Amino acid sequence: QVQLVESGGGSVQAGGSLRLSCVAYGWTYSTSYMGWFRQAPGREREGVASIYTGGTSTYYADSVKGRFTISQDTVKNTVYLQMNSLKPEDTAMYYCAAGRGGYELINWNPSHWGQGTQVTVSS
Repeated sequence: QVQLVESGGGSVQAGGSLRLSCVAYGWTYSTSYMGWFRQAPGREREGVASIYTGGTSTYYADSVKGRFTISQDTVKNTVYLQMNSLKPEDTAMYYCAAGRGGYELINWNPSHWGQGTQVTVSS
C-alpha cells in the first residue's frame, strides 16, 4: 500500500522560506512522477511542481517559477519543495502526490495523495 507522508509546513512572514518534505512508502520510486499540489479555501486545487523520479526533469506552475524548487533523494524515497520569497497568496494546504503523467501539471491526475500540510504566509 502506497503512503505519502508530508512534513515541513508552518507559518512564516512574507519573504520567508519553508521546505516541505514528502516520504513515499510502498511506492516504486522509479519512472514516474512525484510532486506537490496546493489548495486554498474557496479556490481550486493547483498543481505547484513535479519531478520525474527516473531522471531530473522538473515542472513548475507559473505562479511559483523562480521561487520554488522541487528536488528528490531517491535513496530516501523523498521529495522536497523548497519555497523561497513566500507571499500571502501562497497560503494553502499543500499535498504531496505521486503517479504517472506529472509532466503536465495542469492536467495531472495523480494516483496517490498525502494528507496535506498547511502553509500560512502572513503579510
